[in-house]
Amino acid sequence: MSKLRILYVASEINPFLKTTEVADFVRKLPQVMQERGMEIRILVPRFGLINERKNRLHEVVRLSGINISVGDEEKPLIIKVASIPNAKLQVYFIDNEDYFQRKYVFHDKENRFYDDNDERAIFFCKGALETVKKLGWSPDIVHCNDWMTALIPLYLKTTYKNDPMFKDSKSVFTIYNNAFDHQFSSGELIEKAKMLDIDDEMLSALNTGDYEGFIRVGVAYADAVVKAEEEVSESLNAILNDIPDYKFGSNEDEDFADRYFNLYTQLAG
Repeated sequence: MSKLRILYVASEINPFLKTTEVADFVRKLPQVMQERGMEIRILVPRFGLINERKNRLHEVVRLSGINISVGDEEKPLIIKVASIPNAKLQVYFIDNEDYFQRKYVFHDKENRFYDDNDERAIFFCKGALETVKKLGWSPDIVHCNDWMTALIPLYLKTTYKNDPMFKDSKSVFTIYNNAFDHQFSSGELIEKAKMLDIDDEMLSALNTGDYEGFIRVGVAYADAVVKAEEEVSESLNAILNDIPDYKFGSNEDEDFADRYFNLYTQLAG
């Protein structure tokens, strides 16, 4: 069997940025899988807290220059790259002046949730897939982490399902206890999130305009769903109770590395 290709998509990764446990998970797992012979790529947003000079980020000109549509607007995609110190792993950063060049991640200095966090998530999800296309690198598994990546499993099952780069890709969606209270305008959110071959019904879970709506979309279209922690909130449990058993992609009795190695191998078939 040839090397499995695993794409990790997340909102953050150590040592560049850590605000939640996502950063540690996405730092640890790719290295473990690389040590087991898998080929790895990692994609995260270039939030303003990430110091480009200190972390030695540089723009990848051949990957930049695409425009990503978010509703009626098109925003330029800029791709940067840096290496994780003491690891043979590169991280690709998705950047855009309007969305990511701020001093804070999801809240402003008054701790108010940014009204356009939905657009930032949509831009990131679409931009991640377009970046992989530009790389010419076809992933066997796309491992999505937390709400900001929740639309990727849907896009893989619709807009990109016949794309040679993704036609055999399977998705894993890991959920975390990182809920937010903000509510977006559901009608606008659905229009912004649309892509080719996606109708309103496929995005109906977003009618709530909230965190749970994003999670429901990710869970519905992912090939496997994983809980980052055994204990999750009541609202997340209610969502997970509706998932068919075959989608639960982890065995708590296995150690960390074996759980994911076996999951990826099984999905790739």
